[in-house]
Amino acid sequence: MKQATIRLKTSIQNVHIMNNNVEVSRVILNSMLMILGFLTILYITTLGNTVFNIVARKSLEKEALALTNEVGNLELSYLSLSNHVDLAMSASMGFKENKPTFATRKALGSLKMSPNEI
Repeated sequence: MKQATIRLKTSIQNVHIMNNNVEVSRVILNSMLMILGFLTILYITTLGNTVFNIVARKSLEKEALALTNEVGNLELSYLSLSNHVDLAMSASMGFKENKPTFATRKALGSLKMSPNEI
């Protein structure tokens, strides 16, 4: 095992990568710099979107609070107006009280049912 490791190490040291007079280390450096630039742009974009969403959420929370206050005021005015409604006021507006009528079911021919039976 030790001999195989030594042989692999020496063969790797003897290999020189050449690709049409282009330095591989220069290509690797340029690739790494381009990836770093892309990741930097991605980070800045994500950070900008996060800040924008936080500002939008704050403004929506303020709007929701204003709407909640408006609903509370409308409920208060409704309750104060509903306290003044009575039979005399409804009669003056033309409403009248109806007598309730209920639907009844007649017994079927020979079938006799007790009043408590469904």
